[in-house]
Amino acid sequence: MNPIISRIVSAVLILSTARTVFVFLSIVGLSTPLFGQNRAQESTFTNPLLTAGADPWVLFKDGYYYYTNTTGRNLTLWRTKDFTSLTNAEKKVVWSPPASGPNSKDIWAPELHRLNGKWYLYYTATDREKPGDLNRYVFVLENEASNPLAGSWTDKGKLNTNYTGLDGSVFEHQGKTYFLYSGYVGPQSNLFIAEMINPWTISTKQVELARPTLSWEKYDGREICEGPQFLKGKRGKLFIIYSASACWDDNYSLGMLTAAETSNLLDPASWTKSDQPVFAQSAAHNVFGPGHNCFTQSSDGQEDWIVYHAKTEANKACKDRTPRAQRFGWKADGSPDFGIPAAVGTPLQKPTSVAR
Repeated sequence: MNPIISRIVSAVLILSTARTVFVFLSIVGLSTPLFGQNRAQESTFTNPLLTAGADPWVLFKDGYYYYTNTTGRNLTLWRTKDFTSLTNAEKKVVWSPPASGPNSKDIWAPELHRLNGKWYLYYTATDREKPGDLNRYVFVLENEASNPLAGSWTDKGKLNTNYTGLDGSVFEHQGKTYFLYSGYVGPQSNLFIAEMINPWTISTKQVELARPTLSWEKYDGREICEGPQFLKGKRGKLFIIYSASACWDDNYSLGMLTAAETSNLLDPASWTKSDQPVFAQSAAHNVFGPGHNCFTQSSDGQEDWIVYHAKTEANKACKDRTPRAQRFGWKADGSPDFGIPAAVGTPLQKPTSVAR
C-alpha cells in the first residue's frame, strides 16, 4: 500500500476508535467532563426534598433515616440511607384512619420514635363527624417490628392531654422521657410539657412553658406557639424550638426556649424565651413561612441538620409547603445558629457520611 494512503487509513482508524470510546464513555457517564459533573451532583442536593410535604420529621436509627410528613389522609414512612434523596427512598403507607371515630380526619404532624425497643408513631387527628380544634388530639400507634415499614401497627389511642391540641413530640433527657405538645387554651395555642408514664400515657402534671406574647407570635390575628421540638445544645444548654403564628401566614417562623441542662424542665422559670425569631422568612431567597421543623445529624454524628417546611411564594395559605433541609452551626454561647433559609435550587453539600 502507498505509504501516504497507509498513514491516512491509520489516522482514520485512530479517530474512529477515539470517537467510539468517547461515545461509550458518554453513554455510561464516564467521560472526563461528565464524570466530574456526576461527582458534583452526587455530593450535593437541592431543596425541596419532595414536591409536597408539611411538618417533616426525620429519625436516624441503626444505619437508616426514617422520614415522614403530613399527608392529611394517612401515615406514610420513607426509609433511606440519605435523607436528602427522599425521591429514591423506600416508601410505604403504614396506617390509614378509620372511617369514623376520634382519629378519622385531618391526620397531621406525624413523628416516629423508638422507645423501650418498640416503634411509636405520634400524630394529630380529629373526628370526621365533629371536625375541628374542639376535637383535635394527639394519638399514638405501636409497632414491635425491627423495621417500622414492616410488622403491624397497634392503635394505643389518644394521649391524655389536659387540653385539646396538636403536634405531640417526645424526647429523653437524664433518664426521663418527656412529652411536648401545643394545647388550645382559649384563643391561644400554648406549649406544654409533661413526663411520660409510658409511651401512650403522660402525667396529669402538664406544665405550660410558653404562650404567644410577642408580636411575631400573633400575626394575622392568631396567637400560636406550636410544633415544639427538643434540641440539646452546647455548653450545658437545652432548647425547645417552636413554630410561631398561624401556618397560613407568610411570617410563620421559629422561636426558641432555653434552659440549663441541670434545671428542672417542668419548672417554667427554667426556660427563657428569645425575643426574636431564630429562623425566619427570606424574601431575597423567596422562602416564606419556614417552620414546623425537626433535627437530625449526619450518620457519622459530625454535622447538625435542621429539616423544616417552607413556601416559595407568599400566598397567605397553608398550602404549597415543601420539606427542606440545611446544615446549621453553633454560636459561642452554645445556642444554635440556623442562618438564613436556602433558596430552592441552591446546591447544598450533602451530609458528610453520604457525600464521601
